[in-house]
Amino acid sequence: MADTDQPGIALLFAQVQYYIVESGELGPILATKLAKSLKENGAVQHAPSANNANISFDGLTHIISTTIDFEGYEKAEDLLVPVITPSWVEASVAKRRLANPRSHSPDPRLYFSGLVVCTADLPDGDKDAIVGGVLAMGGLYSSAITKAVTHIVALNMDPAACQIAVSKNLNCKIVLPHWFDDCLRLGRRIDEGPYILPNPEIMRKALTDRIPETARPDLQSTISAQPGPLPTPTGSPSPERRRLNVFKDKPVMLSRDLEIGSHLRGTIEDLIKSAGGSITGSVNKADIYICHYREGVEYKTASWEGKVVGNLPWLYHLITHNAWISPLRRLLHYPIARGGLPGFKKFRISLSNYNGEARIYLENLAKAAGCEFTKTMKQDNTHLITAHQVSEKCDAAKEWNINMINHLWLEESYAKWQIQSLTNTRYTHFPPRTNLSEVVGQTPIDRQSLERNFFPKEAKPQKKTGDDDPSEPVEQMDLAIVKNKISTSSVVQQPSSSNENLPIHKPRNSEGTTPKLVKDPRRLSEGAPLRTPVTSRFKAEGKENETPSTTSSRGAKDRAAAKIHNLAPDIALYEKERKRVGGVMYGRNKGENREAELVQKRSVSREAEEDADDESRPAKRPKKAKGAPAMRLLVTGYSKWSNNKKKENEDKMRLRELGILIIPDYLTCTHLAAPKILRTQKFICAISHAPIVLSTDFLEACLEADKFIAPEAYPLHDPDGEIRHNLTLSAILARARTNDGHLLRGQAIYCTEQIYGGFDTYKAIVEVNGGKCMLYRARAGSITATRAGGEDEEEESEEPEYIYLISGVKPEEQRLWPKFRQMVTSVGKLPRIVRTDWMLDLALSQQAHWEDAYEVTAGEAGSGAET
Repeated sequence: MADTDQPGIALLFAQVQYYIVESGELGPILATKLAKSLKENGAVQHAPSANNANISFDGLTHIISTTIDFEGYEKAEDLLVPVITPSWVEASVAKRRLANPRSHSPDPRLYFSGLVVCTADLPDGDKDAIVGGVLAMGGLYSSAITKAVTHIVALNMDPAACQIAVSKNLNCKIVLPHWFDDCLRLGRRIDEGPYILPNPEIMRKALTDRIPETARPDLQSTISAQPGPLPTPTGSPSPERRRLNVFKDKPVMLSRDLEIGSHLRGTIEDLIKSAGGSITGSVNKADIYICHYREGVEYKTASWEGKVVGNLPWLYHLITHNAWISPLRRLLHYPIARGGLPGFKKFRISLSNYNGEARIYLENLAKAAGCEFTKTMKQDNTHLITAHQVSEKCDAAKEWNINMINHLWLEESYAKWQIQSLTNTRYTHFPPRTNLSEVVGQTPIDRQSLERNFFPKEAKPQKKTGDDDPSEPVEQMDLAIVKNKISTSSVVQQPSSSNENLPIHKPRNSEGTTPKLVKDPRRLSEGAPLRTPVTSRFKAEGKENETPSTTSSRGAKDRAAAKIHNLAPDIALYEKERKRVGGVMYGRNKGENREAELVQKRSVSREAEEDADDESRPAKRPKKAKGAPAMRLLVTGYSKWSNNKKKENEDKMRLRELGILIIPDYLTCTHLAAPKILRTQKFICAISHAPIVLSTDFLEACLEADKFIAPEAYPLHDPDGEIRHNLTLSAILARARTNDGHLLRGQAIYCTEQIYGGFDTYKAIVEVNGGKCMLYRARAGSITATRAGGEDEEEESEEPEYIYLISGVKPEEQRLWPKFRQMVTSVGKLPRIVRTDWMLDLALSQQAHWEDAYEVTAGEAGSGAET
């Protein structure tokens, strides 16, 4: 169709001024094609710069790139100039309006960028959480199946949307919602392969099955902070070396702390010169500063003045690939700190399930952080960093009570220069059937943390002007200032973008004294000339003073305010969903603050409709606003939902409309519904927090009447169960309120691996009652965990202290008994090997009592928990 048939298309990019960053994926041919399309629609191109070193941001509105590895990216971030992929141009032309830049960002932090997601027959709560997370992380949502959809989220292949995608052979993946949950928990995009329907690997493989290794050859040049061999021959320049241009027109300074010989230094200097650069001995004249440690006057000066600071491995990476990458992108491309991260020396860390380059990278990162790294793990190790939980080291870590986390804890502690809390679930989450090696090395250095810890602005010394010799070496000048302890509290920031972070001075007066620094440049007298201590290399010739630029002041503020305003609903919704216990799939706060959520949903819907494909779609019926739930109900033993997932989902949605939120979390439920007194994990764990216990008849009555019915009319009555268990429900709840979840506080309880019902069942029951449950395999070193388990007990107690082992009577379990008794008696305590009935009766009755029948002897059959 001709342009004349589409009024206004020629002006589609009329307000766009763009710059194209060429790279391996965005070559000259594609760049020319993009420039032609943009020009035909009214855009203005900024002239290309050699190696993208001197991008002009005056009037620039967009940067088109397939990567964030170019020199001007940090400045573009500061000025809020969006960096977009070529797909943004295609999407804008196709939809006849400018697309959302966040959905076409090359920034790896927006890990859902490029995704168009459609949901199929999911509960409203799960759908809202997934859509909010996708939009906040750069993706799009489509309510209808179109060719643009990349992922359909469903629980099975039955929904019509899945059948349409299969019948039309659409190029999209049908995945379980668990994939989004795991991605949002980790803050990284993992491979969706194990989650793809109709036969997802996470459903057909056992948790103990071997997980394939993941190769990471891309980490080869980033695995160490220590330089390896030179990446090119040291002889006469070859044709390949002559084509290097990564350092073109860039002065480079090599620090003295590199401690390299004169021959190697000469070779490196020759490589830099052959790549178009030059060597300088002054940090003021350098564009790039190469050093090994984050210390010294030169390092701080280079950092304060916005120079590029990297180490030798980063320099070798540039020479090897002849392509720019910021030294902040990789943790070991930036100089290390002498002594490591404060507090890390006390840690002994071991690795498991990481292989090849990923393992070497994490070993070197742990050493750079200052901890002690051990190839083998012993009971005195403090941390085990693992890519998944299937290994002997992981089993031993559980038994020895060693902190087991993924590599994100190490990376983010180093990047933020602060030890991260182990209670953050991002560091203890291990998606099933996923080897986390695939997301190693994606954490960048935090610029704000660097400035705060290594070169704070408040410590920046002021430089003398007037009689000072401008050719005086910067290190001598700064050392003199430090020795004289000149105060730096009155340093003033110049608003010019080219002279950013430089102090403003007045010249010396006739008496030879230096006047006070002026804190507010707007209060300077009109007649007083200004002069900065370092002349900007971008200053026009013949111009003594640099006029402050106004292109990035008020305009930048306006753009920043507008963008933050537009993104606020998505960010708020994402943060709300991310903080929910259980993540996307099993959150607990869906009913709270519903009115605020409705406002956010309307904002999400508007943006989704603007950015998703505009193909025809069925009209949506307006949804009724849901108020805060009247109850948060945990259901167990309900026969009508057994093996009928479809009816369960339908009933849950109907109940939610009536104000009843069905949740799986026994810690936060207000009500518990069951047909009778049960010994299921849900019932026993929920009882510890004394909820209101109802009969499942309450559910049927509400569904039948299609309205909320007062729950007081449906309390749980189970006389037969009370006789069978020799207890009364009212007494149980009264004791639970008194115990307040501390029935087993301070007690160490062990459990065999082969126990009927599974170790995780009893671990949950023990921990919800305040105890500590550990897996027992009779390994050497278990005695350490036993001692730790009794630390909370009162020393003055006269009664003997028992250590319990919950066990069955299988031969492999009986073989553990002698070692357990020996271990416990060796520390002066008494062993008891008990049946599962002991724990179930104790937790159900909410009182500690002992009967000899609980003790296991050879030949007895242990009973297990109901499921």
